[in-house]
Amino acid sequence: QKQLVESGGGLVQPGGSLRLSCAASGFTLANYATGWFRQAPGKEREVVSCITSSDGSTYYLDSVKGRFTISRDNAKNTVYLQMNSLKPEDTAVYHCATSPQCNQGFDYWGQGTQVTVSS
Repeated sequence: QKQLVESGGGLVQPGGSLRLSCAASGFTLANYATGWFRQAPGKEREVVSCITSSDGSTYYLDSVKGRFTISRDNAKNTVYLQMNSLKPEDTAVYHCATSPQCNQGFDYWGQGTQVTVSS
């Protein structure tokens, strides 16, 4: 059974850091592009970052460039999102999802993890 499970969310003060994990089971995550998305209350879902399966190329939302880093550990079948210098506007539920390519539709989603940035 294919499954994606996110973890690592929580409450953090502005300027703090969190590392989100997207662990796959039942399939090889390295064979897919993996994206991180977020959705805040009352706002549309937006893609935060994506990493390709072919060469590990990465994409970032402009507002997170220089603060967030996406990476994959194929041995652990996991993709990470390191989030530094967090801001209150980063507060959202973060989901990971898979796709054949970063610029195609994402068809398999995890349940999400809450990130709250507040003092």
